Amino acid sequence: MAQASKTFKIGEYAKGGIIQVKIQDKVITVIGKEWDYSTGSNKGSDQSNAKEFTRGTVLATENNAYRKLYEFIVDLTTSYYTDEIIKWIQSKVELKTSLFW
Repeated sequence: MAQASKTFKIGEYAKGGIIQVKIQDKVITVIGKEWDYSTGSNKGSDQSNAKEFTRGTVLATENNAYRKLYEFIVDLTTSYYTDEIIKWIQSKVELKTSLFW
């Protein structure tokens, strides 16, 4: 049973500033959050109560899971950070890909 979670505090390079990824078995959830400035503006601030503004869920075993994640995340941040987030996801769970993009 794979379970992992990571918060990417990207700041000005992401809509809202925060992207949180949760993995429960084969279910991958990506959450976009608005930075909560009441707790501070640096990366070390506690952003656990930041307000969610979008959420996407992908099953790692569904066709084109990689592409679906990429398209959702790149809408939230730059391609560099999208690649970094997907690398982290792939270190935790295997994503099904297709021969066709």
